[in-house]
Amino acid sequence: MPQFLNTADAGFETAFTALLGMKREDSPDVDATVAGIIADVRARGDAAVIDLTTKFDRLDLTPETLAFSAEEMAAEIAKVSAEDRAALELAAERIRAYHSRQMPEDAEWQDASGATLGWRWTPVSAAGLYVPGGLASYPSSVLMNAIPAKVAGVERLVIACPTPGGAVNPLVLLAAQLAGVDTVYRIGGAQAIAALAYGTATIHPVDKITGPGNAFVAAAKRRVFGKVGIDMIAGPSEILVIADAGGDPDWIALDLLSQAEHDQSAQAILVTPDAGVARAVTEAVERQLQVLERREIAGASWRDFGAVIVTRDLGEAAALSNRVAPEHLELCVADADALSRKITHAGAIFLGHWTPEAIGDYVGGPNHVLPTARSARFSSGLSVLDFVKRTTIARMTPEALAAIGPAAERLAQSESLQAHGLSVRARLDRLNG
Repeated sequence: MPQFLNTADAGFETAFTALLGMKREDSPDVDATVAGIIADVRARGDAAVIDLTTKFDRLDLTPETLAFSAEEMAAEIAKVSAEDRAALELAAERIRAYHSRQMPEDAEWQDASGATLGWRWTPVSAAGLYVPGGLASYPSSVLMNAIPAKVAGVERLVIACPTPGGAVNPLVLLAAQLAGVDTVYRIGGAQAIAALAYGTATIHPVDKITGPGNAFVAAAKRRVFGKVGIDMIAGPSEILVIADAGGDPDWIALDLLSQAEHDQSAQAILVTPDAGVARAVTEAVERQLQVLERREIAGASWRDFGAVIVTRDLGEAAALSNRVAPEHLELCVADADALSRKITHAGAIFLGHWTPEAIGDYVGGPNHVLPTARSARFSSGLSVLDFVKRTTIARMTPEALAAIGPAAERLAQSESLQAHGLSVRARLDRLNG
């Protein structure tokens, strides 16, 4: 059974603080192992990647077979049913349309001194997308990572997706094709992250790495950050549902389980001012667990990390949600718009009874790569902005330099940076000469 809390109870604050501090990440001490893998890949390149792929994925490769050939891609994609293709194409179309609106605009203006100022946005040249393999191989994640990169204008886009024992998900390859990916490598783990960051004879290095992975992938992304950019360090999935008396208990139960079934470390939280709703949803979760295919995973998540919180009102529910800063937030209430205006920290908000989080995972349009572990307090989900960078622009006229240059010279002197001040003074002297 999940943890039951009530804000009216004397010990609530202590229990809620403990809930916020609960450690859910499956984080064995992998950093030393990952450091060794990265060093090996940097030293031996392709040979290290191939040896580690044999060891961890039971797959023997050569430099020529690290990536899928065009013929292999076509043969696998041909296995996709027409119905699956149509669904994936619809998802790609909606994700592309949504992210196209995120493109920032260049700007340039002249200020009162006559100086020209502005900024210019340009894409990273190459991006590498990590896609988990095996049972956790999700074509939707390919679209969510690759399409924003292509919309941003990234020239070279590659994927690293392990194929344990040679098992291939044709939908992943179709998603890569639909998104405009150039190359799909059949490698994974920390060795794939190292190869993307530092390059090998066969794998050219990239500028940014995005995409989720296991503890080894996460540790590798931490270690290569600075050499390349990364999106985030993703933790177990999470959902918080705020519900009023008008919610359907079965719908809400399924929404909670939609994240619980991801991982035993996932977290599902129900917050409601109605004790009857709390009881009904809890009972519905237990019923749904009896028939859910992934009931062992979802059941463990609900038992170990689930929570049901009864509040005084919806305003208090929103305040608690902001403290959780959930990855996914569903507002299953009569006036979702009004309640949403009280939300300041959430990765993604789903408004109303008819907007299940699962729509956001596939075909809604917004990105499903979202901040976890309360990092929505200070970060955002993946977007086009992750694949572009801003370069500032400044141009001084003689008049502008005469107007603001003396202040720059004075500040340089205050910081004892003589050459800074002299570089401005030399120009001012020319103007006054």
